[in-house]
Amino acid sequence: MKGILGTKIGMTQVWRDERLVPVTVILAGPCPVVQRKTAERDGYQATQLGWGDASEKRTNKPQQGHFKKAGVGAQRHLMEFRDYSPEGDSVTVDIFEEGQALDVTGTSKGRGTAGVMKRWGFSGMPATHGTKKKHRHSGSIGQRKLPGRVYKGKRMAGHYGAEKVTALGLELVEVRKDDNLLLVKGSVPGPNGGLVVVKESKRKVK
Repeated sequence: MKGILGTKIGMTQVWRDERLVPVTVILAGPCPVVQRKTAERDGYQATQLGWGDASEKRTNKPQQGHFKKAGVGAQRHLMEFRDYSPEGDSVTVDIFEEGQALDVTGTSKGRGTAGVMKRWGFSGMPATHGTKKKHRHSGSIGQRKLPGRVYKGKRMAGHYGAEKVTALGLELVEVRKDDNLLLVKGSVPGPNGGLVVVKESKRKVK
């Protein structure tokens, strides 16, 4: 599946047929091809792409040898794309066409430790009628003697955000090849400046 690595720049809006469309701007590519894997040698077909120049002193000896073998400079991020064999030594935004659907993966913003109301949308306890210091608590988390434990996956307070999230079937509004930019309709996971992975989608445009 064809794809590319990039950085989320931010959101803006563009005019389309007298309609204002909110878009997320992604700076994507050119991504150098660092390694090509084949079914005969590796058991599967894939292409490893790099993104973001890195300082050589921040890479270890095996990484330096890996980049040197590929004939590219040190890369900050590496990712494999299965069943994808691009032509040439790099991948640019022109692999996509305007109007097609894309799946965009990023790391959501971290929100630290959150309670059940913020994390899961619980309604909380009653605001009056004797409720004391329990307004935002979760309430009961289990039964009595049976089963005598808390079920796995119980929605409780805890770490919220900073996890891998994929937005499916986003419409590609515009491709600006000269600036290496993709304008994707709607929001994309993660903060501005965060790493995103853009792949062609099997879904229809939202």
